Amino acid sequence: MKTAIIGFSGSGKTELFKALAGPGTPGNRAAVKVPEPRLEPLCDLFKPKKITHTEIEFQDLPGGGSNSLGNKVLSDIRGFECLLAVLDAYTGTHDPAAQQSAIEAELIIADLAVIEKKLERMQEDKKKAKHLHDQNQEELLNKARQVLEQDSPLREYPDLAAHEDLRGFAFLSSRPVLYAWNVAEDSLSGFKTPPESTGMGHVAFSARLERELSELEDQEELLEFMQELGIEGSVLDRVIGRTYDLLGLITFLTAGEKEVRSWPLKRGKNAWEAAGVIHSDIQKGFIRAEVLGWEDFLACKTFKKAREQGVLRLEGKEYIVRDGDIITFRFNV
Repeated sequence: MKTAIIGFSGSGKTELFKALAGPGTPGNRAAVKVPEPRLEPLCDLFKPKKITHTEIEFQDLPGGGSNSLGNKVLSDIRGFECLLAVLDAYTGTHDPAAQQSAIEAELIIADLAVIEKKLERMQEDKKKAKHLHDQNQEELLNKARQVLEQDSPLREYPDLAAHEDLRGFAFLSSRPVLYAWNVAEDSLSGFKTPPESTGMGHVAFSARLERELSELEDQEELLEFMQELGIEGSVLDRVIGRTYDLLGLITFLTAGEKEVRSWPLKRGKNAWEAAGVIHSDIQKGFIRAEVLGWEDFLACKTFKKAREQGVLRLEGKEYIVRDGDIITFRFNV
């Protein structure tokens, strides 16, 4: 999973990156482990040789200016699944709501330019040879253009944005975006973020405070400091949680003596699709999925007891995976 950190110069996005990546992280890119407390009891049970967390890659993209992202940033973010946009709500020199509107406008304008260029080429193809023209794609592009011309991002129309005939365009306004409002420390407790919408979330934080917290190595001291400030969870926990929500992700687990591991999966996907997340060979040779729900594992403590009580189930390809499921795949290559 790749998330681009964007924002105008002076918004605090680089400080946020450092808080997410940890102090001393070189460069502007970092792979960050997704906190997963459910791995710990599985590790206590299996004593595995290896423990593997899901990772999110954060990249701090250069600010294009004080009121524009710039063409290079708009080009670079096409390769990212999610956007983390930082807004300056602490210096008093900028209107953060106006910054949000400006970012949305740039994403929309960039998408409109792509659509206009493609439609122009389609008109030329029509003149050359009708068989080169894709009528269905043209209709979809016109629908997308109508949405964008109403100043609405394509993420608000997920069925249209995800249509297979439009997928190759990598529309920027279809990306889920989490707006991070960088607030002064003394204003943090009373700060209210705007209402959320489809594919768009909000989180308030203090870049300066989070940077200081990230430098505390003693976990007890860190928790005590956070309690004194009334902070519930680090910005890393909150950003990752909201990113999972926006991307529609859940976590399933695999466990054994060799490795205990967490895996990301789109909500609503089935066991056969989950097998493909691990390896294409497991998906091709899928026979059954041995599934133990997380609450059942907590109640039984061991897989042997879960099997005896009948809560360790054999499921087929169409089983819809639930968050926290512990799965062992049976397959034949």
